[in-house]
Amino acid sequence: MSRHGLNTAIAIFLTTSLSATCQQAFGTTQSLPHKEVVQQSDAIPAWWKEAVFYQVYPRSFKDTNGDGIGDINGIIEKLDYLKTLGIDAIWINPHYDSPNTDNGYDIRDFRKIMKEYGTMEDFDRLIAEMKKRNMRLMIDVVINHTSDQNEWFVQSKSSKSNPYRNYYFWKDAKEGQAPNNYPSFFGGSAWQKDEKTNQYYLHYFAKQQPDLNWDNPKVRQDLYAMLRFWLDKGVSGMRFDTVATYSKIPDFPNLTQQQLTNFAEEYTQGPNIHRYINEMNREVLSHYDVATAGEIFGVPLDQSIKFFDYRRNELDMAFTFDLVRLDRYVDERWRRKDWSLSQFRQTIDKVDHTAGEYGWNAFFLDNHDNPRAVSHFGDDRPQWREHSAKALATLMLTQRATPFIYQGSELGMTNYPFKTIDEFDDIEVKGFWHDYVENGKVKADEFLQNVRLTSRDNSRTPFQWDTSKNAGFTTGKPWFKVNPNYEEINAASQIKSPASVFNYYRQLIKIRHDTPALTYGAYTDLDPKNNTVYAYTRTLGTEKYLVVVNFKQQRVNYKLPENMSINTTIIESDARHAAKKNETTLNLNPWQAGIYKLN
Repeated sequence: MSRHGLNTAIAIFLTTSLSATCQQAFGTTQSLPHKEVVQQSDAIPAWWKEAVFYQVYPRSFKDTNGDGIGDINGIIEKLDYLKTLGIDAIWINPHYDSPNTDNGYDIRDFRKIMKEYGTMEDFDRLIAEMKKRNMRLMIDVVINHTSDQNEWFVQSKSSKSNPYRNYYFWKDAKEGQAPNNYPSFFGGSAWQKDEKTNQYYLHYFAKQQPDLNWDNPKVRQDLYAMLRFWLDKGVSGMRFDTVATYSKIPDFPNLTQQQLTNFAEEYTQGPNIHRYINEMNREVLSHYDVATAGEIFGVPLDQSIKFFDYRRNELDMAFTFDLVRLDRYVDERWRRKDWSLSQFRQTIDKVDHTAGEYGWNAFFLDNHDNPRAVSHFGDDRPQWREHSAKALATLMLTQRATPFIYQGSELGMTNYPFKTIDEFDDIEVKGFWHDYVENGKVKADEFLQNVRLTSRDNSRTPFQWDTSKNAGFTTGKPWFKVNPNYEEINAASQIKSPASVFNYYRQLIKIRHDTPALTYGAYTDLDPKNNTVYAYTRTLGTEKYLVVVNFKQQRVNYKLPENMSINTTIIESDARHAAKKNETTLNLNPWQAGIYKLN
């Protein structure tokens, strides 16, 4: 059956299910407004649910002009590589004009291209080349804050009477100190004093990233006009950075000691956040065929559905952080703690249940803000790296959520072997170093032992294309260190090897595209307390698939539960022998994973 035919079948099945749900909830579907019925039936299926996304960190992907910094032409050059992998859509990190205090998340001009990345003509060509390959582009939308070099802020800072003053948050000192005790995500206070006007401005992130005042309607209208500018260029997706912090708490009261422990959550409790996102959807997003995803770091899981329940007309899907930050402390985000498979799988189950019938998640195991997946949740030692990378790939591409593969995961790229604080580039790590080490709260060795495992810099090293100098990333001096293991881990060698991590990903992506149950099917964890084998089913109509992943470095004989038996082996990684028809026990190698159709 063609993919179009499969989608039609899904639509019929899901529309019937939704109609039944409506009748159960409301009596009859006729009692619903016509628009609501249309939304119910149109919400599923959707291209962005069936798509496999790939995140490109442009700065580290491919450099074409020898300046050591990746660029837009580098993405264009590698589109065929991504198409070969099976990618449908690409999310790129900020491409706008920026002084790069926070690697592009400090925007100087929303309508210009970062000069290191190229020109607007290059950007237009990227979209055109992607369309030729039936691929879509998602851009990063950073509108919680701007750069302090943005013209809005330059004007705002010039005087208290400037028309742009109210584009940001300016407050008088309180008893000679900052207006309140808000901390910054990057260390220190979230308030910076301006000597010229003798007031403080708010910055949840770096002092070079002043927060925009969303309570000002002019700010919102200027931002909406900017969104239309990019959508009119043919952008198909928008990922909204730190979307849950747009609305601030009125009057900025001090946080209690308990609130300070998890201030990230407090910053998501602004009273107007959902009104603003709904307005943005109504005025802009609903007028385009655009997929929207919100980064909702800090939002309590039980509140997350408000952002992406499609009946609320806000966002399409959300990046939640309960899983990827499973082993991190909320009060010391640089510090790692131990985790177990039962915690890992129960978190996935909670996130899936939270999305429920009306929501949809983005699923990821690493990104530009988190360490490499194989070093984080797998085992990056040479004897286990490929095995665990394939196991995590199986997990990633069989979730009831849209998968976002981070660049290099398809090769099993690993964390960088940092030795000293001077080797780090990340503004977050440097802020924490000042707060904890330089202030005498933590010893340097203890801090470094943790950030080697947790730092964002682990995922930002240049892409490993081949065995040539600088891993084929650039002919110049790379902006950041290349992982020394590039001669063993690189795209050129893996493309040619049928048993590589890359080609395993390629097979999995095709299987996901060809198997609707792996996108839309109900998810059921078979043994949430099991700390060895992660097994779950995906069920759509009469079709049921079993996914099994051995998370241990030992062989395991796994007996299928609930009288299940295998009909067909869809794919297995590193198996001693293929599972036979009607098999009820799987003899799993270390880190072995598989997908099976059940009888």
